[in-house]
Amino acid sequence: PRDIEILRRWIEQGAKWQPHWSFVVPQRPAVPKFEGGEQPVGAIDAFVRARLQREDLTPVGPADKPTLLRRLSLDLTGLPPTPAELERFLADDSPDAYEREVDRLLASQRYGERMAFYWLDLARYADSVGYHKDSHQEVWLYRDYVITAFNNNKPYDQFVTEQIAGDLMGGSAFQQYERKIASGFNRLHQTTSEGGAQAKEYLAKYSADRVRNTAAVFQGVTMGCAECHDHKYDPISARDFYSFAAFFGDLQERGVGVPQPTPMPSIEQIAAGRQLEMQLQQLQQEEGAETQKKITELQQQIDDLGNPKDKKWPKTLVTQSGKPRTIRYLPRGNWLDDSGPVMSPAVPVSLGAIDVKKERPSRLELARWMVNRDNPLTARVFVNRLWRLMMGEGISRTVDDLGAQGEWPSHPALLDWLAVEFIDSGWDVKHMAKLIVMSDTYRRSSIPTEQLNQRDPENRLLARQNRFRLPAEMIRDNALAISGLLSEKMYGRSVKPYQPANYWYRMYHQGKYEQDHGEDLYRRGVYTYWRRSFWHPNMALFDAPSREECVARRPRSNTPLQALALLNDTTYVEAARVFADRIIRSSGDDQRDVAKARMHFAMTAALCRGPSAWEEKALAELLADQRKRYAADEEAARKLISTGEHPVPMDIPPAELAAWTSLARAILNLH
Repeated sequence: PRDIEILRRWIEQGAKWQPHWSFVVPQRPAVPKFEGGEQPVGAIDAFVRARLQREDLTPVGPADKPTLLRRLSLDLTGLPPTPAELERFLADDSPDAYEREVDRLLASQRYGERMAFYWLDLARYADSVGYHKDSHQEVWLYRDYVITAFNNNKPYDQFVTEQIAGDLMGGSAFQQYERKIASGFNRLHQTTSEGGAQAKEYLAKYSADRVRNTAAVFQGVTMGCAECHDHKYDPISARDFYSFAAFFGDLQERGVGVPQPTPMPSIEQIAAGRQLEMQLQQLQQEEGAETQKKITELQQQIDDLGNPKDKKWPKTLVTQSGKPRTIRYLPRGNWLDDSGPVMSPAVPVSLGAIDVKKERPSRLELARWMVNRDNPLTARVFVNRLWRLMMGEGISRTVDDLGAQGEWPSHPALLDWLAVEFIDSGWDVKHMAKLIVMSDTYRRSSIPTEQLNQRDPENRLLARQNRFRLPAEMIRDNALAISGLLSEKMYGRSVKPYQPANYWYRMYHQGKYEQDHGEDLYRRGVYTYWRRSFWHPNMALFDAPSREECVARRPRSNTPLQALALLNDTTYVEAARVFADRIIRSSGDDQRDVAKARMHFAMTAALCRGPSAWEEKALAELLADQRKRYAADEEAARKLISTGEHPVPMDIPPAELAAWTSLARAILNLH
């Protein structure tokens, strides 16, 4: 009766209705103004301040400079600042000191690596096929493309289009190579080569996979719910599901069999080729015999570099377009039932239509529709996820679902303003990242007041910054960076760092894990080999997904097993030992005041701050205890410091190095 009465009153008041908020095209809202006092510098702070005033809440002050630089460096590059970078920032009192750090970090090559591992979760990138034996597949060039795209600040609309339809876009020779590599996005689903598997069934699986994951990645909706019936909550019908699937009917693939990769130039070769092509383009605007000679020479260089028969080219999965196969509506999602009508490519009816003159729209038209400013979802979805990367939670926390089952945004006008600003900026990702990190909202302390703890414990009103654990890749990368082990090498095949013995023993004939050596042991986590059925245990332990499906929001668990891994895993023990070497060499002979200085160096290198009084006391007690222990058992000391392949220093007594290694292990456990 109560609900009926509410409905009756709504009708009497005019029954005003509009679609769900995320299905309405965003318009740029007016930025709030405030009477008297200081006006917020940017739109982000104005929207946040307006909400706080309505709630009668006072925000906390800014974070101190060491905390701010560490936060910024982790958010934009995934790595902590070096002691030298911290010292420089602390010594710079100019008004634009912080902005210079923002620009420096956005220009860093590490930025693309940091952004990439989140995107690879979305795209479900992996180095194995997933089903059956979960065999190896060659696709790492796609990962390198993503890193380069973020580093080069490729406009997001172009980034989307190249992944969905790069093989259809044309362009110069090396542009086409790059775009074909990007089109590998369409080939990142799980496949099977199992004997007895039916090709028709698996083609239906692959088709459904593309629909639900493409929709999840770029539109932030759960279209997969419409595979067997109309969506229960969002305006997406089962016919919409199969019409969307028809866009991908032109992909040439086998239902059963190992995916066949195609030779493609590496990212470095593409960069060199594009440079030559641009030089050629400039020369072609000039005249003269000498110019013609240079043009001929340049063209020859381009032809030589772009020779598809070059056996040095790596291979990767790309999209190959051909005659579209028939896509039918499958009643109840049953691949055996051919009674449904043949479907033509179309977007969900509730989201508009693609206006094409030709009879059958292609993936290229689909991609262009996605990045059209009248698409209500694409820009909102991306800026909401970018906000989560920088702030810990999205403006709508359900970054994987902006449909009716998702959370209403805490600041709807701010989300719309960011979405429109993103489009108007030319889909400039770095511009949006800078807007967020330059805001006072981002720069606030994460320490709440008693009022905020009581009124807004989850910090939905943004009166402070959020506190959250680092993602899996960043935990390992930070340990390697702090120790000095981290390799700066970029691109190339996926690497296999330390892994517990026999972890792959169930993996048939491919169950032997062939660990890498040397520099490849210490490369960033974004380059770690990703096997879907047995992804690296350090990644799994810290909540990285298997990448069988699109994942936009990793969970953040806190378990005793994680602490045990940080204390005992080969990667972290070796990092602690090499860090201990750095700590010892940061000062002279080991006397009492020198030990104190070393502790300050260690804490500053790891956390950008010195130890508190109780931390200093605890570290001193730990050091004394470990010195006593290893002085009495040098064999145990030698065993500890021999962990890992990095050479053990010969000029430091084993017991002393082991004691400082224990202290370094404790500090690295503070993640």
